[in-house]
Amino acid sequence: MAAHRLPVPRRIPLLHRTFTTTPPRPVAKISLVGRLAADPELTPTSSGQDIIKYAIGTTSGPRDNRQTSWWKVTSFTPEGPLRDSFMALGKGSLLYVEGSCAMNKFQDREGNQQSAMSIIQRHIEVLDRRNSDGGSGSDEPES
Repeated sequence: MAAHRLPVPRRIPLLHRTFTTTPPRPVAKISLVGRLAADPELTPTSSGQDIIKYAIGTTSGPRDNRQTSWWKVTSFTPEGPLRDSFMALGKGSLLYVEGSCAMNKFQDREGNQQSAMSIIQRHIEVLDRRNSDGGSGSDEPES
């Protein structure tokens, strides 16, 4: 009597095992480490939710030829201590900002259609200790 052999399943390549069957969603996520360009501006809305707008500068390139990029950031912050502590930050505070990109379209003074990218903040961390311990030393990130 012959023994029946079960078929050996084909090994599925690793690439096919890691993906799901749902289609991927488009992602426009950005993470920045930079310094506040000026004190944040608080704007109350008619719905009662506060909007904080600020700009941060990021630098790139070798030390002898650094270039600075400026990013406009909008934050829809909760009420209370988190908002108050954020508003206490001053120009030059080192921040880690994570958010999504948004394209804003507008007309300039000459009537030309323009667009500008801004960041909608989802997460923020203060990276320097200047505002918490009263010191004024610089904590420049190493590149």
